[in-house]
Amino acid sequence: MLEFQDVMEVDSYGAEETLALGEKVGRAAQPGEVYTLIGDLGVGKTVFTQGVAKGLGITEPVSSPTFTIVQIYEEGRLPFYHFDVYRIGDVEEMEEIGYEDCFYGKGICLIEWANLVEEILPEAYVQVTIEKDLAKGFDYRKITIRKIENR
Repeated sequence: MLEFQDVMEVDSYGAEETLALGEKVGRAAQPGEVYTLIGDLGVGKTVFTQGVAKGLGITEPVSSPTFTIVQIYEEGRLPFYHFDVYRIGDVEEMEEIGYEDCFYGKGICLIEWANLVEEILPEAYVQVTIEKDLAKGFDYRKITIRKIENR
C-alpha cells in the first residue's frame, strides 16, 4: 500500500497529476486490497483509475464500466477488478455478478461510487475521495486517501 499514516491529502492541478498519483497507488498495491473511489461526475475518477492500471502494468485501454458494472484486467502484475456501481439498483446485483470473488481475491479492486454499496465493503479498505474546488482553478482537484478499518 502507498506509504501514508491514516490520511493523505494531495493537490492535483491537472489530469496528468491525477494520473501520476493513481500510477503510484497501482505500483504500491498489494493482493487483496480494495480501493473505493468517491467523487462527483467529471472529477477525474476514471483518470485516477487509468493511473492505477498503468501502475499495475496494464497497457490496454481502461474506461469506466458504467453499463457492465465490472471490468477485469489480467495482464498486469496483479488482476485488476474495476467496478462502477453508479447504476446498481440493489446490492443483490453485486451478488449476482460475484463481487466477493473480486473483493477477496488475489488482485486489487477499485470501486467507483462505492458509497452506493457501503454495506458490502470489506472491513478494511482504502477510500479515495476526489473533489473540485473551482476557486483554485478549473483543473484543480483535492484527492484524499484514507485507510478505513471498521473493526
